[in-house]
Amino acid sequence: QVQLVESGGGLVRAGGSLRLSCVASGDIFEINSMAWYRQAPGEERDRVAVISKSGGTNYADSVKGRFTISRDNAENTVYLLMNSLKAEDTAVYYCYADEYRRILGTKTFYEYWGQGTQVTVSS
Repeated sequence: QVQLVESGGGLVRAGGSLRLSCVASGDIFEINSMAWYRQAPGEERDRVAVISKSGGTNYADSVKGRFTISRDNAENTVYLLMNSLKAEDTAVYYCYADEYRRILGTKTFYEYWGQGTQVTVSS
């Protein structure tokens, strides 16, 4: 089993910055994609940013130019640097990771989620 543990959330004023971190540990085979999602009260969980193992990135339109996702493959860690934060960025942020495992010749896809970290931006 793989565990994801996020850190770095908190309360910040609009215009401020926060950096989220997520470390994967446990029975890791080879992490593929890593991503950050967020969920505001009463809303669906949406992907904020994703990064591939080779470093390719993709961002939600709402955070382009303000957020930066990065990863350290050796440490199985993903980061989300959030600048110019807005009140609408307030949400619980979840770390995501996936991997393929070959078991008895069959490639199986696994997805993992962190427990979430609260980010609150005051206006």
